[in-house]
Amino acid sequence: MAVFTNISKNELELFIKDYDIGNLLSFEGILEGIENTNYKILTSKNIYILTIFEKRTEQSELPFFINLQEHLVKKKFLCPKPVEDKNGKIINTLKGKSCVIISYLMGEKIKKVTEDHCKQVGNIMSLFHLNTKDFKKVRSNKLSYDEWHKIYLKCLSVNSSKFKDCIEIIKIELSFLNKNWPSSLPVGIIHGDVFQDNVFFKNDIFSGLIDFYFSCNDFLSYDIALMVNAWCFDEKNIFNQSKFKILIQGYEKNRLLTKKEVDYLSILLRGASLRILLTRIHDQLFHEKGAFIKPKNPEEYFNILRFHQKNNVKDYL
Repeated sequence: MAVFTNISKNELELFIKDYDIGNLLSFEGILEGIENTNYKILTSKNIYILTIFEKRTEQSELPFFINLQEHLVKKKFLCPKPVEDKNGKIINTLKGKSCVIISYLMGEKIKKVTEDHCKQVGNIMSLFHLNTKDFKKVRSNKLSYDEWHKIYLKCLSVNSSKFKDCIEIIKIELSFLNKNWPSSLPVGIIHGDVFQDNVFFKNDIFSGLIDFYFSCNDFLSYDIALMVNAWCFDEKNIFNQSKFKILIQGYEKNRLLTKKEVDYLSILLRGASLRILLTRIHDQLFHEKGAFIKPKNPEEYFNILRFHQKNNVKDYL
């Protein structure tokens, strides 16, 4: 979540008149995240989130994201529910951009990750994968290998010495992954963005998953790789073997990994590291002026990538 598009109180009051959500009492921008503009809205009826979709999100794909959340809500999975306006419409327009209002989840992101948090996250994501097995819509991963290479070339075009050390490592890693990326693993809907910012807890109990705008069809174990990188390294980028093992155990309560998924997990972890490293470098180099957002530090994922290049996490299971 982030704020790229500024709106006034009058603009928001006029906009929500088309919804049966009460009168506007207050609103504030949400800083966390990097993709779309988000506001927390307090009305006389409840609390909501307004998401304004920015240029990285393709408008034609919005129905996929909305339908996915509606599908999960019907399955009793804890996630935001898209809110219809008085005409039954969910995707609307504000300041010339597509937007939606969704329900607000109680809880907050945790500040210190424990093994129990990791177990819960593993467990809830295996339920996510199982609950979306019958979701019929399909979306390809727009941040797969081909896009990594495009982002790399775009970053390479900037005359900056800031990420010089990273860029050479990335070039070598892209070549490695191109030769070693798996071709046949279990596929399904992945969330694609299970970072602490997007997982809410209340009294240390999981209370909801948000931000589905990277969701797509891909290897289920690639989703696990993204989770491991986000949840099993500490603030000094040191890998926590116990958190890793318990996250996998939590996941396998509902879905067992295949031998091939385990064998390729190290490769997937390298790809998952590279994806975040590249997008963070991109956001540092091409930071939008005037955006109410803090670009995240690429160095964290450079160090995580280097760890996976030297270690095979299969040895820790």
